[in-house]
Amino acid sequence: MKTVAALYVDGSGPYSNLSNVEAWDVERDARKYKGPHPVVAHPPCKRWGNYWFGSPSGPDRFHLGDDNGCFGAALWAVRTFGGVLEHPQGSRAWTWYGLPTPGPQGWGWGNTQDAYGGRSCQVAQGHYGHPARKMTWLYAVIPSFPALVWSDIRGLKPVEHLDKRDRFITPIPFRDLLLDMVKSCHD
Repeated sequence: MKTVAALYVDGSGPYSNLSNVEAWDVERDARKYKGPHPVVAHPPCKRWGNYWFGSPSGPDRFHLGDDNGCFGAALWAVRTFGGVLEHPQGSRAWTWYGLPTPGPQGWGWGNTQDAYGGRSCQVAQGHYGHPARKMTWLYAVIPSFPALVWSDIRGLKPVEHLDKRDRFITPIPFRDLLLDMVKSCHD
């Protein structure tokens, strides 16, 4: 497999030490990525989710989308070099950036393709090794859109009941799925 850039990843996480992956962690600052490899992007989601404004009991308040340009830079890289971007289900970044939403009932690659050839889908990471259901939206600009597991999953702990590291870690099977999707950008 040719090289893939993994953006906004944990420097000691599942993308580190892979010979075919150029990992961009916090210290490297993925906003500076300028190619040439296709990407798997995991931009921070904190300012795009349900508590984008901060903790209801906390003293600080934040602005929607105030992620220092991380999502925008990740989206630019996916659209420019090909690849896939991952964010939690219902991410407000989809509306903010006008991304196509996942298909009917959220399952399958949506029929709507944007001007960059990008399409979106929804998957449950629990099907790919996560200890929780962890509903996730993917936006991809790739030559072919693979069939994934298009069903919900029950019986797993809610993601909110996991410790912080387990909530955010990318399971190896899910990482491999995303890397396989990006492989087609080299063909």
